[in-house]
Amino acid sequence: MARTVWDSTVGKKTVMAVSGLIMLLYLVVHMIGNLKIFFGAGEFNHYAHWLRTVGEPFMHYEWTLWVVRVVLVVAVVAHAVSAYQLSRRDIKARPTKYVHKKARASYATRTMRWGGVILALFIVWHLLDLTTGTVHSGGFEHGKPYQNVVDTFSTWYGNTIYIVAMLAVGLHIRHGFWSAAQTLGAGSPTRDRALKTTANALALLLTAGFVAVPVGVMTGVVS
Repeated sequence: MARTVWDSTVGKKTVMAVSGLIMLLYLVVHMIGNLKIFFGAGEFNHYAHWLRTVGEPFMHYEWTLWVVRVVLVVAVVAHAVSAYQLSRRDIKARPTKYVHKKARASYATRTMRWGGVILALFIVWHLLDLTTGTVHSGGFEHGKPYQNVVDTFSTWYGNTIYIVAMLAVGLHIRHGFWSAAQTLGAGSPTRDRALKTTANALALLLTAGFVAVPVGVMTGVVS
């Protein structure tokens, strides 16, 4: 039965919607945590340490964090695979272009695919930069995320990569949230305006919240 659902277009869209909402929830929590950097190194580093001790003593050190990581990896993979397969299915169903062009779609809709590619590349860079320290500028310090964040956003390329990725996040959420609502049956003529307003608000809030960190470092508010 699971295979039948997965093979259907509706099933793949549902997987995309659910996995997208899981990632959206994570982004909201992650943004709130990031903003703690404005309260100083002690507060931010303590928060990072707390993430590794959540659930103790029932959960061992970092177990809860690893559960979250596994769930996120599954969500990202499921989302990407569903998007790719739906895209291929759409191309096969329409091998030639329409004689009459369809109405011009929104900018967010037309950039969903490229936005997804940008975000996938950004996730890899972000992990190598601030989690493993492999591509980190300067000396990566384990257990000192505040200092590592300041190092990254003290470089022009660190700021450029991050801000471009966050703009892609905003566009992705703006279209994706509304699309997920339609897929899961939450959309209706009476609720569409509210859903679009919510999507726009979430996109703006998350983009502004994430971009605030590199801007804070660039302006010296965070140093």
